[in-house]
Amino acid sequence: MKNKGNPNNINNQKSSSSLAPVNNKKKNRARLGGGGLSLQAFVNAKSKNDGYNPALIKKQREFYKNAKYVSKYKKTLKQPNQGEGSSQATSLTEGASENREIVERHSKKPKKAYRLEEIYKQKQEEEEKARMEKEAMIKFKREEKEKSQAQRKAQKEKMLKRTRSGQPIMKYRIEQLLQTIQ
Repeated sequence: MKNKGNPNNINNQKSSSSLAPVNNKKKNRARLGGGGLSLQAFVNAKSKNDGYNPALIKKQREFYKNAKYVSKYKKTLKQPNQGEGSSQATSLTEGASENREIVERHSKKPKKAYRLEEIYKQKQEEEEKARMEKEAMIKFKREEKEKSQAQRKAQKEKMLKRTRSGQPIMKYRIEQLLQTIQ
């Protein structure tokens, strides 16, 4: 049975006195937000490769896509050659398959290019329409603002008119009051 409060227990005194500086350091670190990173740890953390590189992923995707096309091409070469053993047949099938691929490539590209060009033109037209509408709205607002400013200026001039002796002309002020009442 250990007695923590007993001053005669020497082991207890040593352990508590030796732990006091360590506990203070821990408390200070916690209070200040941790110990931070050393310079080497910071450099390693910044240069760590997290595995996400869009360019590399794109290259890998393209590589696998090309590998798939090559394997398909090799399979098409093997199939006709199984029945015939002549070298002329292989050269004919290779030439035919190459021609077929070339025709497919050329036939696909213009369609895609045409579609992209069409989409681009439509987008440009839509942006142009939106810009024109926006300009029309801005012009309309500016004209309205100028009209209201001109009216306010005319009203102010009427309100500031005075007689020869310096008395204000009440006719315009009364009109203004009647308009606001209506």
